[in-house]
Amino acid sequence: MMANILTGLYGLYAWVLLIACVLLTTLLLILVPGLRRRRHVARLCARLLFRLAGIKMEISGAPLDPEKPSVVVSNHASYLDGIILTAALPANFSFLVKREMMSVPIGSLLLRRLGTEFVERFDSRRGATDTRRIMRTAGTGQGLAAFPEGTFRQEPGLGHFYSGAFSAAVHGGLPIIPLTILGSRKILPAEKRLPVPGDLKIVVHPAIACEAGAGREEVLRIRDAARAHILSVLPEPDLNIKLL
Repeated sequence: MMANILTGLYGLYAWVLLIACVLLTTLLLILVPGLRRRRHVARLCARLLFRLAGIKMEISGAPLDPEKPSVVVSNHASYLDGIILTAALPANFSFLVKREMMSVPIGSLLLRRLGTEFVERFDSRRGATDTRRIMRTAGTGQGLAAFPEGTFRQEPGLGHFYSGAFSAAVHGGLPIIPLTILGSRKILPAEKRLPVPGDLKIVVHPAIACEAGAGREEVLRIRDAARAHILSVLPEPDLNIKLL
């Protein structure tokens, strides 16, 4: 009984902390000039959030080089995952986010100030336009970060990977770096309203090189290789189905 009360109190504290950090971060991102500076601010605020929430975040594997553009892809299991990657990645990464997030008032403003690329998942014509824009971004020397599953659901497992991020990597000749996020589903799963205490671990897998300008087969090759790396340390089943 007491344990349930303490867990509930922690969940309320974590939500208040999250809302306060989001509002503070948004205000700072409005005021701070320069995209790279704003991304540094967001990174510091994300790390502060986890520290104040008592959530330890451990990163293992080869460190990401901010001077070498790449395309980072990760599994997606919780609303926390975007904040986790913000805390973990260098400031040269632009996030690929589903276009539906543009309808979220504060979230949309925050994402725009961070140089986020919004991607259409359901309209094929608009999706093709978004892909071309992302490919141009990949050619400017910026890194890209994406959750290729598109979204997450209550059922544990790694879903189907959409090809947008991998097409951008092949177009720009950028290496794919798979990341596995562990622990976020336990802290804030899809079916729960309140977070629970826990720790996070991010496994950075070896980079997957690709042939610049190659065709569809190369896109599928690096997509499947990235999924295999992520699954290799993910204690969840392989659900290679499209998540809507």
